Amino acid sequence: MGKFYLMGNYTSQGLQGFLKDPNSDRSKAAQTAADAVGAKLISYDIVRGSFDYIAVLEGSFEQCAGIKLATEATGALTNINICEAIKMSGPATQGVKISGKFKAPGK
Repeated sequence: MGKFYLMGNYTSQGLQGFLKDPNSDRSKAAQTAADAVGAKLISYDIVRGSFDYIAVLEGSFEQCAGIKLATEATGALTNINICEAIKMSGPATQGVKISGKFKAPGK
């Protein structure tokens, strides 16, 4: 089980839903999506910035990708990015193996 961050945006269709019901609790919809694929929703927040919301889940990439596919297909969400929490030691260990061997173009 990994920890994943799903960040995305509402479409104009999705935003119209908030105008119809400003008190809509989207965390319940996120919980339903997570439950449907067997993932665990840790948190769901509306945020300021480049994304409209961020959901934190425990599960697999496949579960998160399924949520992305199904929720974007509704037309209410778009641009869902799936980021996986990792320990930096793994990629850094692999980078050490390449360091000094890889040559940039023209070098």
